[in-house]
Amino acid sequence: MDLVRHLRYFVVVAEELHFGNAAIRLGIAQPPLSQRIKRLEQELGVRLFDRSARQVRLTEAGRRLLGESREIVARVDRLHELARHGEGAVLKIGVPPDLAAAVIAELVAGFRETRPQVRLAPAEIWTADQVTALTDGTIDVGVVRHPITAPGLHFGQMLVQSQGVLLAGDHPLSRASELHLADLTGQELLLPPREGEPGLHAEVLVECRRHGYVPARVHEGAGLGLVLAGAAVAFGPREELPGLAWRPLLGSPIACRFSTAWQVATDAVTGFSAVAVRTLKERAGMADDGAAPVRRVSRRPGALA
Repeated sequence: MDLVRHLRYFVVVAEELHFGNAAIRLGIAQPPLSQRIKRLEQELGVRLFDRSARQVRLTEAGRRLLGESREIVARVDRLHELARHGEGAVLKIGVPPDLAAAVIAELVAGFRETRPQVRLAPAEIWTADQVTALTDGTIDVGVVRHPITAPGLHFGQMLVQSQGVLLAGDHPLSRASELHLADLTGQELLLPPREGEPGLHAEVLVECRRHGYVPARVHEGAGLGLVLAGAAVAFGPREELPGLAWRPLLGSPIACRFSTAWQVATDAVTGFSAVAVRTLKERAGMADDGAAPVRRVSRRPGALA
Protein backbone atom coordinates (compact mmCIF):
# COMPACT_ATOMS: atom_id res chain seq x y z
CA MET A 1 0.00 0.00 0.00
CA ASP A 2 1.17 3.54 -0.80
CA LEU A 3 0.95 4.83 2.77
CA VAL A 4 1.66 8.48 1.98
CA ARG A 5 -1.06 8.59 -0.68
CA HIS A 6 -3.59 7.03 1.70
CA LEU A 7 -2.59 9.44 4.47
CA ARG A 8 -3.17 12.32 2.05
CA TYR A 9 -6.69 11.00 1.42
CA PHE A 10 -7.24 10.68 5.18
CA VAL A 11 -6.18 14.29 5.80
CA VAL A 12 -8.54 15.65 3.12
CA VAL A 13 -11.51 13.61 4.40
CA ALA A 14 -10.71 14.74 7.96
CA GLU A 15 -10.70 18.37 6.83
CA GLU A 16 -13.95 18.07 4.86
CA LEU A 17 -15.77 15.54 7.10
CA HIS A 18 -17.69 14.67 3.95
CA PHE A 19 -16.62 11.93 1.54
CA GLY A 20 -18.33 13.55 -1.45
CA ASN A 21 -16.65 16.92 -0.94
CA ALA A 22 -13.30 15.24 -0.27
CA ALA A 23 -13.60 13.21 -3.48
CA ILE A 24 -14.28 16.40 -5.48
CA ARG A 25 -11.29 18.12 -3.91
CA LEU A 26 -9.05 15.14 -4.68
CA GLY A 27 -10.40 14.75 -8.22
CA ILE A 28 -11.45 11.11 -7.76
CA ALA A 29 -14.76 9.27 -7.44
CA GLN A 30 -16.28 8.76 -4.01
CA PRO A 31 -16.41 4.91 -3.97
CA PRO A 32 -12.63 4.48 -4.55
CA LEU A 33 -11.96 7.10 -1.87
CA SER A 34 -14.10 5.21 0.65
CA GLN A 35 -12.32 1.97 -0.24
CA ARG A 36 -8.90 3.55 0.27
CA ILE A 37 -9.86 4.93 3.68
CA LYS A 38 -11.05 1.45 4.69
CA ARG A 39 -7.75 0.02 3.43
CA LEU A 40 -5.85 2.54 5.56
CA GLU A 41 -7.94 1.63 8.60
CA GLN A 42 -7.15 -2.04 8.01
CA GLU A 43 -3.44 -1.27 7.66
CA LEU A 44 -3.34 0.80 10.87
CA GLY A 45 -5.69 -1.49 12.78
CA VAL A 46 -7.94 1.37 13.95
CA ARG A 47 -11.17 3.02 12.87
CA LEU A 48 -10.50 6.60 11.77
CA PHE A 49 -14.06 7.81 11.17
CA ASP A 50 -17.52 7.28 12.58
CA ARG A 51 -19.81 7.16 9.58
CA SER A 52 -23.55 7.65 9.60
CA ALA A 53 -26.15 8.63 7.02
CA ARG A 54 -26.06 12.21 8.30
CA GLN A 55 -22.46 12.95 9.19
CA VAL A 56 -18.84 11.82 9.27
CA ARG A 57 -16.83 12.35 12.47
CA LEU A 58 -13.26 11.61 13.45
CA THR A 59 -12.82 8.88 16.05
CA GLU A 60 -10.47 9.41 18.95
CA ALA A 61 -7.81 7.44 17.05
CA GLY A 62 -8.42 9.60 13.97
CA ARG A 63 -7.93 12.80 15.97
CA ARG A 64 -4.68 11.47 17.42
CA LEU A 65 -3.31 10.53 13.99
CA LEU A 66 -4.41 13.61 12.06
CA GLY A 67 -1.59 15.93 13.16
CA GLU A 68 1.09 13.33 12.48
CA SER A 69 -0.46 12.51 9.09
CA ARG A 70 -0.45 16.18 8.08
CA GLU A 71 3.21 16.44 9.01
CA ILE A 72 4.15 13.33 7.00
CA VAL A 73 2.29 14.58 3.92
CA ALA A 74 3.84 18.04 4.25
CA ARG A 75 7.35 16.59 4.57
CA VAL A 76 6.87 14.45 1.47
CA ASP A 77 5.57 17.46 -0.47
CA ARG A 78 8.58 19.46 0.69
CA LEU A 79 10.90 16.65 -0.42
CA HIS A 80 9.35 16.67 -3.89
CA GLU A 81 9.66 20.46 -4.06
CA LEU A 82 13.34 20.35 -3.12
CA ALA A 83 13.96 17.68 -5.74
CA ARG A 84 12.24 19.76 -8.43
CA HIS A 85 14.54 22.69 -7.80
CA GLY A 86 17.79 20.79 -7.35
CA GLU A 87 20.52 20.09 -9.87
CA GLY A 88 19.78 16.99 -11.90
CA ALA A 89 16.10 17.29 -10.97
CA VAL A 90 13.52 15.18 -12.75
CA LEU A 91 10.21 16.53 -14.04
CA LYS A 92 7.67 13.73 -14.32
CA ILE A 93 5.20 14.33 -17.12
CA GLY A 94 2.17 12.48 -18.43
CA VAL A 95 1.28 12.28 -22.12
CA PRO A 96 -1.58 10.48 -23.91
CA PRO A 97 -0.50 7.03 -25.13
CA ASP A 98 -1.70 7.86 -28.65
CA LEU A 99 0.32 11.07 -28.94
CA ALA A 100 2.77 10.62 -31.82
CA ALA A 101 6.27 9.51 -30.79
CA ALA A 102 7.79 12.30 -32.87
CA VAL A 103 5.79 14.87 -30.90
CA ILE A 104 6.94 13.42 -27.57
CA ALA A 105 10.55 13.46 -28.78
CA GLU A 106 10.18 17.11 -29.78
CA LEU A 107 8.71 17.93 -26.35
CA VAL A 108 11.72 16.39 -24.63
CA ALA A 109 14.22 18.09 -26.95
CA GLY A 110 12.50 21.49 -26.71
CA PHE A 111 12.38 21.40 -22.94
CA ARG A 112 16.03 20.29 -22.73
CA GLU A 113 17.06 23.40 -24.67
CA THR A 114 15.37 25.72 -22.16
CA ARG A 115 16.24 23.85 -18.94
CA PRO A 116 19.17 21.48 -19.49
CA GLN A 117 19.56 20.89 -15.74
CA VAL A 118 16.12 19.23 -15.50
CA ARG A 119 15.50 15.79 -16.99
CA LEU A 120 12.05 14.95 -18.34
CA ALA A 121 10.58 11.58 -17.39
CA PRO A 122 7.59 10.97 -19.71
CA ALA A 123 4.94 8.38 -18.91
CA GLU A 124 2.15 7.38 -21.29
CA ILE A 125 -1.05 7.86 -19.28
CA TRP A 126 -4.64 8.50 -20.33
CA THR A 127 -6.31 11.68 -19.07
CA ALA A 128 -8.39 10.10 -16.26
CA ASP A 129 -5.29 8.45 -14.81
CA GLN A 130 -3.30 11.66 -15.21
CA VAL A 131 -5.82 13.49 -13.02
CA THR A 132 -5.24 10.94 -10.24
CA ALA A 133 -1.47 10.98 -10.76
CA LEU A 134 -1.34 14.79 -10.62
CA THR A 135 -3.43 14.86 -7.45
CA ASP A 136 -1.24 12.21 -5.83
CA GLY A 137 1.99 13.86 -6.93
CA THR A 138 2.99 10.83 -9.01
CA ILE A 139 3.53 13.17 -11.96
CA ASP A 140 4.24 16.91 -11.95
CA VAL A 141 2.54 18.04 -15.15
CA GLY A 142 0.56 16.40 -17.93
CA VAL A 143 -0.85 16.87 -21.40
CA VAL A 144 -4.56 16.13 -21.04
CA ARG A 145 -7.67 16.02 -23.19
CA HIS A 146 -10.84 17.94 -22.42
CA PRO A 147 -13.57 17.90 -21.28
CA ILE A 148 -12.47 16.81 -17.80
CA THR A 149 -13.58 17.62 -14.27
CA ALA A 150 -10.60 18.02 -12.00
CA PRO A 151 -11.03 20.38 -9.03
CA GLY A 152 -7.72 21.52 -7.61
CA LEU A 153 -5.82 21.34 -10.90
CA HIS A 154 -4.61 24.27 -13.01
CA PHE A 155 -4.66 24.26 -16.80
CA GLY A 156 -2.52 25.86 -19.47
CA GLN A 157 -3.58 27.35 -22.77
CA MET A 158 -6.35 25.41 -24.51
CA LEU A 159 -5.49 24.06 -27.96
CA VAL A 160 -7.72 22.33 -30.49
CA GLN A 161 -6.84 19.68 -33.06
CA SER A 162 -9.22 19.00 -35.95
CA GLN A 163 -9.72 15.32 -36.66
CA GLY A 164 -10.08 13.54 -39.97
CA VAL A 165 -10.83 9.89 -40.73
CA LEU A 166 -8.06 7.29 -40.62
CA LEU A 167 -8.76 4.18 -42.66
CA ALA A 168 -6.98 1.45 -44.55
CA GLY A 169 -5.34 2.58 -47.78
CA ASP A 170 -7.43 0.14 -49.86
CA HIS A 171 -10.70 0.95 -48.06
CA PRO A 172 -13.48 1.88 -50.54
CA LEU A 173 -14.03 5.19 -48.71
CA SER A 174 -10.41 6.16 -49.34
CA ARG A 175 -11.34 7.00 -52.93
CA ALA A 176 -13.20 10.11 -51.73
CA SER A 177 -11.30 13.39 -51.28
CA GLU A 178 -13.28 14.17 -48.12
CA LEU A 179 -15.95 12.40 -46.09
CA HIS A 180 -19.14 13.23 -44.23
CA LEU A 181 -19.67 11.46 -40.91
CA ALA A 182 -22.78 9.80 -42.34
CA ASP A 183 -20.56 8.19 -45.02
CA LEU A 184 -19.14 6.02 -42.23
CA THR A 185 -22.47 4.27 -41.65
CA GLY A 186 -21.89 0.55 -41.12
CA GLN A 187 -18.23 1.05 -40.15
CA GLU A 188 -16.78 -0.06 -36.81
CA LEU A 189 -14.97 2.69 -34.90
CA LEU A 190 -11.74 2.69 -32.89
CA LEU A 191 -11.61 5.16 -29.98
CA PRO A 192 -9.33 5.72 -26.98
CA PRO A 193 -10.57 3.73 -23.95
CA ARG A 194 -13.72 5.08 -22.30
CA GLU A 195 -12.18 4.56 -18.85
CA GLY A 196 -9.09 6.59 -19.78
CA GLU A 197 -10.77 9.33 -21.85
CA PRO A 198 -14.39 9.43 -20.67
CA GLY A 199 -15.04 13.03 -21.75
CA LEU A 200 -13.64 12.58 -25.25
CA HIS A 201 -15.34 9.20 -25.67
CA ALA A 202 -18.78 10.58 -24.86
CA GLU A 203 -18.31 13.80 -26.85
CA VAL A 204 -17.22 11.99 -30.04
CA LEU A 205 -20.09 9.50 -29.97
CA VAL A 206 -22.64 12.28 -29.44
CA GLU A 207 -21.21 14.21 -32.41
CA CYS A 208 -21.23 11.07 -34.59
CA ARG A 209 -24.88 10.36 -33.85
CA ARG A 210 -25.80 14.00 -34.42
CA HIS A 211 -24.39 13.74 -37.95
CA GLY A 212 -25.98 10.40 -38.79
CA TYR A 213 -23.22 7.93 -37.92
CA VAL A 214 -23.89 5.25 -35.31
CA PRO A 215 -20.83 2.94 -35.26
CA ALA A 216 -21.60 -0.72 -35.88
CA ARG A 217 -19.23 -1.44 -32.99
CA VAL A 218 -16.86 0.62 -30.87
CA HIS A 219 -13.38 -0.75 -30.19
CA GLU A 220 -11.09 0.77 -27.56
CA GLY A 221 -7.32 1.13 -27.85
CA ALA A 222 -4.36 3.27 -28.85
CA GLY A 223 -2.86 1.29 -31.75
CA LEU A 224 -4.04 1.46 -35.35
CA GLY A 225 -3.82 -2.26 -36.11
CA LEU A 226 -7.58 -2.64 -36.60
CA VAL A 227 -7.60 0.36 -38.93
CA LEU A 228 -4.69 -0.92 -41.02
CA ALA A 229 -6.46 -4.29 -41.26
CA GLY A 230 -9.59 -2.59 -42.60
CA ALA A 231 -11.66 -3.77 -39.61
CA ALA A 232 -12.39 -0.28 -38.26
CA VAL A 233 -11.95 3.43 -38.89
CA ALA A 234 -10.63 6.01 -36.43
CA PHE A 235 -10.46 9.77 -35.98
CA GLY A 236 -7.17 11.57 -35.77
CA PRO A 237 -4.83 14.18 -37.24
CA ARG A 238 -3.22 13.62 -40.63
CA GLU A 239 -0.80 10.72 -40.29
CA GLU A 240 1.55 9.27 -42.89
CA LEU A 241 1.89 5.50 -42.47
CA PRO A 242 2.25 2.79 -45.12
CA GLY A 243 -1.13 1.24 -45.80
CA LEU A 244 -2.99 4.07 -44.06
CA ALA A 245 -5.20 6.76 -45.62
CA TRP A 246 -6.38 10.01 -44.04
CA ARG A 247 -9.39 11.96 -45.27
CA PRO A 248 -10.75 15.28 -43.92
CA LEU A 249 -14.27 15.43 -42.52
CA LEU A 250 -16.71 17.81 -44.17
CA GLY A 251 -17.55 20.57 -41.69
CA SER A 252 -14.81 19.54 -39.22
CA PRO A 253 -17.36 18.12 -36.73
CA ILE A 254 -14.79 16.15 -34.69
CA ALA A 255 -12.06 17.97 -32.78
CA CYS A 256 -9.93 17.25 -29.71
CA ARG A 257 -9.08 19.89 -27.12
CA PHE A 258 -5.81 19.66 -25.25
CA SER A 259 -4.01 21.58 -22.53
CA THR A 260 -1.32 21.06 -19.95
CA ALA A 261 -2.40 20.46 -16.35
CA TRP A 262 -0.65 20.66 -12.99
CA GLN A 263 -1.34 20.91 -9.29
CA VAL A 264 1.78 22.75 -8.06
CA ALA A 265 3.28 25.44 -10.30
CA THR A 266 7.08 25.44 -10.32
CA ASP A 267 9.50 27.05 -12.73
CA ALA A 268 10.00 23.70 -14.47
CA VAL A 269 6.26 23.07 -14.75
CA THR A 270 5.47 26.46 -16.28
CA GLY A 271 8.50 26.11 -18.56
CA PHE A 272 7.28 22.73 -19.78
CA SER A 273 3.78 24.13 -20.36
CA ALA A 274 5.16 26.85 -22.63
CA VAL A 275 7.27 24.35 -24.59
CA ALA A 276 4.27 22.01 -24.89
CA VAL A 277 2.06 24.73 -26.39
CA ARG A 278 4.70 25.62 -28.96
CA THR A 279 5.45 21.99 -29.84
CA LEU A 280 1.81 20.90 -30.11
CA LYS A 281 1.14 23.79 -32.48
CA GLU A 282 4.19 23.17 -34.65
CA ARG A 283 4.33 19.36 -34.64
CA ALA A 284 0.78 18.17 -33.94
CA GLY A 285 -1.20 20.66 -36.03
CA MET A 286 -3.01 22.20 -33.07
CA ALA A 287 -4.31 25.75 -32.91
CA ASP A 288 -5.52 28.17 -30.26
CA ASP A 289 -9.02 27.13 -29.29
CA GLY A 290 -10.44 30.50 -30.34
CA ALA A 291 -8.62 30.31 -33.69
CA ALA A 292 -10.08 26.94 -34.62
CA PRO A 293 -12.48 26.80 -37.58
CA VAL A 294 -16.09 27.14 -36.47
CA ARG A 295 -17.82 23.78 -36.75
CA ARG A 296 -20.74 23.87 -39.12
CA VAL A 297 -23.52 21.35 -39.55
CA SER A 298 -23.42 20.23 -43.16
CA ARG A 299 -25.63 18.01 -45.22
CA ARG A 300 -24.35 14.71 -46.43
CA PRO A 301 -23.13 15.08 -50.03
CA GLY A 302 -25.91 14.21 -52.42
CA ALA A 303 -28.66 14.55 -49.82
CA LEU A 304 -31.91 16.27 -50.80
CA ALA A 305 -32.30 19.87 -49.65
